[in-house]
Amino acid sequence: MRLHGHWDIEPTAVVMWGNVTEQGRPTVAIVGTRGYPSHYGGFETAVRYIAPYLADRGWDVTVYGRPGTTSSEHEADRRIRTVTTGGLQSKSLSTLSVGLTSSLHAVRDRPDVALVTNVANGFWLPLLRARGIPTVVNVDGIEWERAKWGRVARTVFRTGARFTARWATEIIVDAKAIGSHWLENFGRVGHFIPYGGEARESTDPAPLPEGSYVLMVARFVPENTVLEFFEAAPALAETHDVVIVGSTGFGGDLDDRARLLAEQHPRITWLGHVSDDALLHALWADAGAYFHGHSVGGTNPALVQAMALGAPVVARDTVYNREVLGDHAEFTAPDPESIVTSIRSVLADPERRATMSASAKRRAADVYSWQKVCAAYERLLRAQLEPGRRGNRDFGAASGVDDESLFDVDKRRLESSQTS
Repeated sequence: MRLHGHWDIEPTAVVMWGNVTEQGRPTVAIVGTRGYPSHYGGFETAVRYIAPYLADRGWDVTVYGRPGTTSSEHEADRRIRTVTTGGLQSKSLSTLSVGLTSSLHAVRDRPDVALVTNVANGFWLPLLRARGIPTVVNVDGIEWERAKWGRVARTVFRTGARFTARWATEIIVDAKAIGSHWLENFGRVGHFIPYGGEARESTDPAPLPEGSYVLMVARFVPENTVLEFFEAAPALAETHDVVIVGSTGFGGDLDDRARLLAEQHPRITWLGHVSDDALLHALWADAGAYFHGHSVGGTNPALVQAMALGAPVVARDTVYNREVLGDHAEFTAPDPESIVTSIRSVLADPERRATMSASAKRRAADVYSWQKVCAAYERLLRAQLEPGRRGNRDFGAASGVDDESLFDVDKRRLESSQTS
């Protein structure tokens, strides 16, 4: 059905199966991502790890997604059932509308538990609750503080967060600072489970000599300090190559500025959006300095991945970045002069770069490994199957994973005294 000549909504789902569902296995529906497998964003990356991990441990997994958002560059696990539902093809309404159609489909299927991402989908949690489906919601960042959204969208996200606080069975926060925000503003205590990073480096070298270039990887939105880095780039390019990865996804002023920088400065390269993990990992692993300008949200997946690959990080000084990086980075104010000074100080000291690289790898392995992240998700989801939960059946032993490999999601529940 076409509405107002602009938007399409397709209430009929397109369903694809891997193996046939086995009775007696716990079922989980993952709602709110763009699909599986997809490389679009942080939680899409997380699902590429979480979904197969759950399947390995006896779950039947269904991942809901949008049309045309999966990637053939990532191998799909055929055990994962994928369901594509339609919605309004609009920047501001696609998340809400696809979340509704996905939730309605899940209500019909009635999984044992739903893993939901994005507080915009909080509006549909009462539907799942009415059906007796426990919901574990990853609240992600504080969307209503993002500059890319207008007043109406910010109101929608904040209202969705209130619905999430009221109707979610459990919530997940990917940073302790986010947990403190939810406790203070919504009265909800969250389970701290961050994103993970993969330590495996690409066997393909980066297109530039190791340690010789500055790298920025970011979606082109104002809160990622993109414009300030663009203003700093010509000065950095006087002595080093500068590689910019990212785009707005739909064109516009920031894409035009990146293109102009590359045209006017021989030592500046703009690669646009890169979906090739091997190339992206090689760029992080061989960078002389990686600039991370993200200012809102919690644990950023790109930052964790950069750490796992040993990139020396120069990060915008925020509570979130300090929580993730600890003392293993250079922090900078979000202005072009400070960015240039901080990056040059790292580039000028090879010994310091080596120390930063080794420390970042250790921290990523200790705190942000995908094994620990996936195990924590599995543990929390399986807790929803305990006696007294809707539809509980005897699913046998929990997961067979050594408790030492899990985040202790009970002891790490955030208290009001915690700050970052």
